[in-house]
Order: sequence, then structure tokens, then C-alpha cells
Amino acid sequence: MLISINRVILYVKNIPKVASFYKTYFGMKDHEVSTVGWVELSSKGGGCKIALHQAAKSQRKGTAIKIVFGVLDIAAFKLKCAKKGLSFGPIHKGKGFEYCNSKDPAGNSISISSRGLK
Repeated sequence: MLISINRVILYVKNIPKVASFYKTYFGMKDHEVSTVGWVELSSKGGGCKIALHQAAKSQRKGTAIKIVFGVLDIAAFKLKCAKKGLSFGPIHKGKGFEYCNSKDPAGNSISISSRGLK
């Protein structure tokens, strides 16, 4: 039996704002017809989808999750995002890869990383 991760669900308070963030900075697009309280986004490169689910009023912002986007040229992508208004932290170097971190409008951790791509 083949099992794969096909979506990550983020509970957010402002679905349109968070959807716009992932579309603007990561080129994601609507995957399915949206319903009340739910938007599903997919990337041009395929892979795991991001579903945005309406958070309860009592839910804490940015719970323990990090979404990692594979990017070959971290510095160039970071600069491209900065020109559109998204700031990433410093570029960290691992053994054979680089990465840096930021947050989406809902407070969820995001990262761009070249790990496994070079």
C-alpha cells in the first residue's frame, strides 16, 4: 500500500490573507473549489498541498508547525521575497545545504531550504 502526505492543514483566523500570502510568495494556486471555512492550495511543482481551515476564536496563533519549501538558490529567493515585502531571517548553513526562516500572516513557521536539492 502506497502512503504519502497529501496535505498539511493550517488553522488560521483570516483565510483570504493567508491564502494570498502563499500565492504571492510561493506561487501556490487554488487546488479545489473553496468552501466556507476551507481553502486548499497546491504548488506548481506538485507535492503536498496546504489546506487553510477556519480557526476557532479560542485557538492560539501559530501552533507548532513549520512548512519547508524546497529552493535551490536561497539568497536569490530571499531577495525576491524581500522585494515583495516578505522578510526572512539570516541564512544558516548546514552540511551541504542552506536554509532560512520566516512566518506566515497566521504566525506559522515557514522555511526555505536547499536540503536534498543540490
